[in-house]
Amino acid sequence: MVEPFEHLQSVVAFSVAGMSTMTVPPEPPHVLAVDDSIVDRAVISRLLRSSKYRVTMVDSGKRALEVLSLDRNVHMIITDYCMPEMSGYDLLKRVKESAELREIPVVIMSSENSPTRIQMCLEEGAEEFLIKPVRSSDVSRLCSRLITR
Repeated sequence: MVEPFEHLQSVVAFSVAGMSTMTVPPEPPHVLAVDDSIVDRAVISRLLRSSKYRVTMVDSGKRALEVLSLDRNVHMIITDYCMPEMSGYDLLKRVKESAELREIPVVIMSSENSPTRIQMCLEEGAEEFLIKPVRSSDVSRLCSRLITR
């Protein structure tokens, strides 16, 4: 699996006979944002896009797993904790149990500041636990932490 943000460290240059060399800019990191609230999805999407992430938004853990089965080029998952059908914690566990997905950093968000819940998610492998409302400073901190991974 490609390390997150590894592709940001290089720019691809190529030339075709008779044509000048072209520089292809690197693709932005791809984040899968998971939240059952349309308002919260819009907020997190706006924050991530303003930080130059490419964002795919889904409304459930089940849909997130479907996206992950089709697109292995996800660099980070940011998910709400409390959702119907499959919680963010359950999604985290499924990702960390999968040999193909376990290296993808997972960030959990919640409007509830529950130390027990936070500790449980971090012990299960969450990269970070954010308290809603998520702010641009949270996204900046995530970006700098994940780039240095």
